[in-house]
Amino acid sequence: MNMKTRRAIDLAGFEAKFRALGDPWQTFTARDEAIKRERIVRALGNRPVARLLELGSGNGSNSQRLAARALRLDACDGSASATALTRQALAGHRHAYAWQIALPAALPGDRYDAVVIAELLYYLSPRNMHRLARDVAAVLTPSGTLVLAHHQIEFHDSAQRAAGIHARFVAAMDYGIVRGRRWQNRRWQVEAWNAPR
Repeated sequence: MNMKTRRAIDLAGFEAKFRALGDPWQTFTARDEAIKRERIVRALGNRPVARLLELGSGNGSNSQRLAARALRLDACDGSASATALTRQALAGHRHAYAWQIALPAALPGDRYDAVVIAELLYYLSPRNMHRLARDVAAVLTPSGTLVLAHHQIEFHDSAQRAAGIHARFVAAMDYGIVRGRRWQNRRWQVEAWNAPR
């Protein structure tokens, strides 16, 4: 697929999708999405996470499970409709907050024990992804966990290729982070990365 001919979806495009459908990619109902979600949660390890940051929360389908693992969850998305859906999904979780933040931008907190980024990175330009990588490196605590979950298939509306997206993001962090557990199938991969102590 020629990167020069593709037209990346922008924030207005995501807003239109979430406003029209609420669950445009069936993340609440698709079996494969449920499997991926459980791998994301497993990547966090067995202990509760004190402070957890989720970037690209979408409609909150992952946020519900993440809230059950964290003492505080900050879930972020750039779309107003997606943020409202995340807020609805987190109703009843008093320790979980939904933030509308168009990334890269200032993050809602200054330190996190874990950061989860799912289905976001290839929609950012390389420059914006590099800035986000530096921002994540600045807020991830020593010995913290970074969880990356992205499709391996190529989408016509992404700004970057899916192949190697995790490696490019981690390299841009320049943080000495080390890959831990990994799960994948033909469609997606989930990786846990451990920050140095």
